[in-house]
Amino acid sequence: MAEKEESSAAGGGREEELKKELQSVVKKIVDEDNYGTEITLKAISILSDLSDTVLTKKFRCPISGEIMGDPVVLSSGLTYDRPSIQKWLNEGNLTCPQSKGVLSHTILTPNCLVRKLISSWCKGHGVAVPRSHQDTNGEIITEFDRLYFNSLVTEMFSSLTDRKEAAKELRRLTTAAPSYRAVFFEFTDPISRLIGPLLEGSVDSDPELQEDLITTFMNLLVDCDNMKLVADHPDAIPLLIKSVEFGTIETRKNAAVALSMLSSDNDRRLMIGNAGAPMPLFQLLREGHPIAMKEAASAILNQCVEYSNKEKFIELGAVKVLLEKIREGKLVDELINLVAQLSTHPKAVNELSELDTVHCLLGIIRETESERTKENCVAILYNVCLNDVGLLKVIWTEGIEHQTLAKLVDTGTARAKRKATALATKIGKLFPTVL
Repeated sequence: MAEKEESSAAGGGREEELKKELQSVVKKIVDEDNYGTEITLKAISILSDLSDTVLTKKFRCPISGEIMGDPVVLSSGLTYDRPSIQKWLNEGNLTCPQSKGVLSHTILTPNCLVRKLISSWCKGHGVAVPRSHQDTNGEIITEFDRLYFNSLVTEMFSSLTDRKEAAKELRRLTTAAPSYRAVFFEFTDPISRLIGPLLEGSVDSDPELQEDLITTFMNLLVDCDNMKLVADHPDAIPLLIKSVEFGTIETRKNAAVALSMLSSDNDRRLMIGNAGAPMPLFQLLREGHPIAMKEAASAILNQCVEYSNKEKFIELGAVKVLLEKIREGKLVDELINLVAQLSTHPKAVNELSELDTVHCLLGIIRETESERTKENCVAILYNVCLNDVGLLKVIWTEGIEHQTLAKLVDTGTARAKRKATALATKIGKLFPTVL
């Protein structure tokens, strides 16, 4: 950690030096009429160096200070290098190293965009691209390992006993060793071979086999390069959707996680939504199983970035169910986040325009310690109440006693302050008492 801080300090010092140098050069260009080509080229060179310095700072892991080889997004929304954040989590930490907020889950989602940017930058500057597919002991997979892994996939065409043993080993290897995930698609038609047993009859005819294969599938998606290959296979997404609906609770949860990972791309979100994912994901959330509900909510949240998917979940009754669970105190932070996403749709606004809902959201703002949840609550209130005089009066009346909105204007996050201020301004124009 000390090395990281030293590296960050050095990077920050270099950035400041370049800014001062650029300021001096630009001043000459502005002040002098005949500044010449040389000084223009110097300004361009400084800008280029400054750009590189800023980019490399963004490409460095906040924990290790090194350029990331396998950037992943934590549930806090911040990006880290997988080995560093995995070590942090393995040590029992359940908070984000930077924001210090408690994590809603510990799933690490590949940040494919950052990885592509790093790769492009490294190649453009003649720098070796950091390796991202290494086992936990740092050894690259051997040819013997490849043959062994291929033999396990081939066992999917053997007897049920052999299939089940091979599936357990595939699950173990793809969970523990990133390099196995990286080489999976080197084999011939690997997806068809892996999921073949689940397509022969009923998907959940052997729940144990199904759980191991779907978990292996989820593990493979941790590697960004595998996502498009999976999405392009005609049976992959339908099988995952079916597995959210049928199977052990672990199977259903992991299938939801896999769909959530695949939903990192807007075209895939649309594809998954049109393939019928909303109903089983919604059903999994509605059932409220402790270990699966959170992953279902996360998958729905990713799906709802696509507007047409948002409408599908609203029509299924998602708003009502989410509010019921929030009132029961279940996964309040995660579900409020999802309601905030849905509240940008007019159909959701109609369902949220109830006095009880407004009182509930104001109560959560007062009681929660999560700044993110306060922010999401006031965002919902903004979307629902801004143009509804009756609901604005409810907030005004509540404000006389609790000053909930006024406190957010003073102490909330930047986004919470903006939303709270807009509501307070509108209320101030409508009613004589200032919140």
